[in-house]
Amino acid sequence: MENTLGAPAEGEMAVAPTYCVTGATGYIGSWLVKLLLERGYKVHATVRNPEKALYLLSLWTGGDRLRLFKADLLEEGSFDEAVKGCNGVFHVAASMEFDVNTNEDIDTYVRSNIIDPAIKGTENLLKACLKSKSVKRVVFTSSISTITAKDSIGNWRPVVDESCLTTIDHVLNAKASGWVYALSKLLTEEAAFKFANENGIDLVSVITTTVAGPFLTTTIPSSIHVLLSPVTGDPKYFQILSAVNARMGSVALVHIEDVCSAHIFLMEQARAEGRFICCVCSSPMSELINRFAQEYPSSNIQGLEAEKKVTKRPEISSKKLRDLGFTYKHGIEDIIHQTITTCVDYGFLPPTRG
Repeated sequence: MENTLGAPAEGEMAVAPTYCVTGATGYIGSWLVKLLLERGYKVHATVRNPEKALYLLSLWTGGDRLRLFKADLLEEGSFDEAVKGCNGVFHVAASMEFDVNTNEDIDTYVRSNIIDPAIKGTENLLKACLKSKSVKRVVFTSSISTITAKDSIGNWRPVVDESCLTTIDHVLNAKASGWVYALSKLLTEEAAFKFANENGIDLVSVITTTVAGPFLTTTIPSSIHVLLSPVTGDPKYFQILSAVNARMGSVALVHIEDVCSAHIFLMEQARAEGRFICCVCSSPMSELINRFAQEYPSSNIQGLEAEKKVTKRPEISSKKLRDLGFTYKHGIEDIIHQTITTCVDYGFLPPTRG
């Protein structure tokens, strides 16, 4: 049997761990709370605006094991009560700004209004973990935007793993669609690991790829906007998807249930350390668009002007996570079908004829 964090000693009664989830009203956060409760855990869910969580309360089963906490990442000490007594913390909360329009110097604006608050908020949360004494591990939600499939001279790598970080200089110089989000994730994760290493906090990060599937939120998650942009024709999100495809050679995907299961798995797997790519598969844009056309026939599906031919596309590897024992439940068929179905049911996409 695999060694897990917080496992009871021999002769002790098994007690369900208590985990804190930041950003509980977001796409990943709300699903993570759902899965934790369904599996019998106790959950401290943090929200900036408790009213936004009222709708979710009707969807989360096991409410007797759930406590909501109002907390703001920018207020030092704001997370002390939420983290108190928890065995672990999932830091999911993050800004979803992709690009900005401002009359100020754009780099200065992004640094002062997005990057610095994100770093300060993460450090405030980690300080609360230090105070609590009970937290054994923090799982940080990172992003594939921190990764590149190209080497320093612009050639495709055969295999893309957790070490293939994109550089901050490249993000700032290229300013490709979605660059603000990429920069925020890069610098926040870097700051999180630095603080954790300096203060003896066990921190693991999950590098999420494009997350899709059903959602619990009252609005369409940003990652679904991006993924479905060939269907909706939204130019802003299509640019982001195209930029991902250009940087990675394909679009890496993961189902929402799997990415949340991976968070829980990495929280409890004692041998987990460092960063883990969470990707069940990847698909070139052209193949992705063909799948959409088959699943959701529509004359409006956006085609590609000219996708550059790649002789051998880089493999976006989830080997490190799989080797630790994690298995994926959903493949690309589930991801596409459930995303489309949920968006039609929601009213975001019109029903198909026939």
